[in-house]
Amino acid sequence: MDISGKTAFVTGAASGLGAATARMLAGVGARVAILDRNAEKGEAVAKELGGQFFAVDVADAASADAAVNAAVAALGAPSVLVNCAGIGTAARIVGRDGPMPLDAFQKVVNVNLVGSFNMLRLCAHAMTLGAPDGNGQSGVIISTASVAAFEGQIGQAAYAASKGGIVALTLPAAREFARFGIRVLAIAPGLFLTPLLAELPQEAQDSLANAIPNPARLGRPEEFAALVLAMVENDYLNGEVVRLDGALRMQAK
Repeated sequence: MDISGKTAFVTGAASGLGAATARMLAGVGARVAILDRNAEKGEAVAKELGGQFFAVDVADAASADAAVNAAVAALGAPSVLVNCAGIGTAARIVGRDGPMPLDAFQKVVNVNLVGSFNMLRLCAHAMTLGAPDGNGQSGVIISTASVAAFEGQIGQAAYAASKGGIVALTLPAAREFARFGIRVLAIAPGLFLTPLLAELPQEAQDSLANAIPNPARLGRPEEFAALVLAMVENDYLNGEVVRLDGALRMQAK
């Protein structure tokens, strides 16, 4: 699909992988809706790219519905949705103070998995209302999984479960939406230099990078964005989860 002149929605677009993706898509001529909870950073990215910002809590049905409706009214129905909004936590299922609080597990799953599904269902519906392109394609939906979906570490139960859900969601959604000409994909990134990791001391960053076979460094957000663009442009890529990790395989801890 040629995204030039079409509309792309990117969640979590105020920073990190989402902001890099928004920049990449805007750079090839897309109208970009910046969707995020952080209004200050989101507005700044939107101003930089000539896009528009829409405040959203992806895990809340009413908030997501209002944001999607507002973005469609302002920019037109999306041809691309990229789900980058997400949170992480580090907690053992049974720690020194007893079992992990259930609401801590639920929060991560609600934002990462339910939030991705929430945006997927709303944007897929909006995509079905538009006319397909000359190749019969109406849209592309790309969600962000993680290598933790396959090799979750100790303390990552909630995060790994939420990302594993995204992996499992991808193929059935692709099959269901095939009749509409909507492709569904996911990227499973490894260790990327996001704002969270950037706050770590350089020594800690170097230690993480040394675990990556090749190239032995943290991933760059623009490399994630480049894969998003390649997925959008390749109509034959569908129902797949692609690891982007420098051949990293996570150890137990």
